[in-house]
Amino acid sequence: MRIDLVSEAGEPGRPNEDFAAAAVPAGGRGGVVVVLDGVTPPRDGLTGCVHDVPWFCARLGGAVLEALARRDGSPREALAEGVARTAAAHGPGCDLTHVRTPQATVALARWDDERVEYLVLSDAALLVAGADGGVTALLDRRLNELPEGVRALRAAVRALPEGSPERAAARREYVGAVEALRNAEGGFFTAAADPAVAARAVAGALPRAEVTALAALTDGATRYAEVLRLGDWASLLAALGKEGGEAVVRRIRAAESADPDGVAHPRGKRHDDATAVFVEW
Repeated sequence: MRIDLVSEAGEPGRPNEDFAAAAVPAGGRGGVVVVLDGVTPPRDGLTGCVHDVPWFCARLGGAVLEALARRDGSPREALAEGVARTAAAHGPGCDLTHVRTPQATVALARWDDERVEYLVLSDAALLVAGADGGVTALLDRRLNELPEGVRALRAAVRALPEGSPERAAARREYVGAVEALRNAEGGFFTAAADPAVAARAVAGALPRAEVTALAALTDGATRYAEVLRLGDWASLLAALGKEGGEAVVRRIRAAESADPDGVAHPRGKRHDDATAVFVEW
């Protein structure tokens, strides 16, 4: 078994808000992978919490990894336990009901000789290579299926010049519309402070014999296929396997730098934290 992990901050001097970990627990033949993408709050910094996103992701990621490795519950139960433990680590100065309370997207996998279990929440992703050579993307599409009015606001933001007052004003309107749909019926879900969110995740299992490789990715890495159009999902998984995660992130950064204002490839940030964990048997 081979495991390759890369995680790179989007901007120098800013903390990487992604979390990634892989483990091969003692006494077993399997392993686990956990990838989180911390949700960057708006620049006004109003989150209702005294903790930052890296603090949250470190604790949630560690708790979920431990629960998965114990193998005494499902991936949904591991995520729910991790969210509950992290919520309990907050103090009285933290308003966990605030819509911007620290939160993250999730992609995780656990495997043994018989099966590969998986879970995806929000716009993190899992790519799975089958024994037949095909590649399947395991995705939670709810963030891409927002109401038409919200998608129109997003398009309006991306059409305005980077750094302009008009873009800033349009972005504030768009952010407010998205926040109203976060962890709400008819919207989309992230791991924040309510363990019940685990029931909202896309989860399942595949026969281990039918899987030859997988990759867990944050949306800074899925830009390769979804935003920058450097290749499809199969191309991305192949590049991770043949070139390694660092080479893939370099290609992403080169494409971003060639289109700094998002004219050819509209996106919310010029560069984003990019994380990928590749596992091959």
